Amino acid sequence: MNIGYQYILLIIAGLAAMAWGAPAAHRLRSPYDVGAALVVLCGVVVFALGILLTFIPGFFSGR
Repeated sequence: MNIGYQYILLIIAGLAAMAWGAPAAHRLRSPYDVGAALVVLCGVVVFALGILLTFIPGFFSGR
């Protein structure tokens, strides 16, 4: 099984974004907490995309 290592980097980046953004969304003041919450949301999307492409590499190619 050939696992793309760039997809594992997506998983790591998504986890890092969620790990930073979740506490920061509660710690930062009013206009900045929204940005941190958006970082968490982007982290969830990147993490899910990394998991999907790691286990189903040709998902978006249609094969």
